[in-house]
Amino acid sequence: MSETPDAARERLAALEAVARAAYSLSAADARLRGRATRVPGALSLTHARALRVLAERGPLPVKELAQAAETTSAAATQLVNGLEQAGYVTRERPHGDRRSVLVSLTDSGARRHRERERLLAAALDTRLATLDAEALQAGAAVLRELAVIYDTL
Repeated sequence: MSETPDAARERLAALEAVARAAYSLSAADARLRGRATRVPGALSLTHARALRVLAERGPLPVKELAQAAETTSAAATQLVNGLEQAGYVTRERPHGDRRSVLVSLTDSGARRHRERERLLAAALDTRLATLDAEALQAGAAVLRELAVIYDTL
């Protein structure tokens, strides 16, 4: 069964709305990254992802942190530099292994991660209060597909 012309127009309009929302999300991320470079204690989404990964998995080599945080090794090195400067992570050499370096959360980094997660959860709950679980799952699916699309552009 094919779409009616009205249904096809509605679908195109909805896809356009998703594209515009994706552009808005990207712009908001850029503004957040800008604040993270200017405002002490501000975290970009990449910073927050790295803190979350370390909180969930414990100390990791930079390469593994990069993979888990969905960034490049070069970007992860800069990321770790910034997080270390902020006092959120440390670099440590495992005993007996001079070549490896593990990135670990500090107590301050763990507190900042928990605070960020609490703020995010509260903001999501407030801003998305009118959406039921099914709508939230559908939104999450769209975001995951956008990530796949962005990786192909």
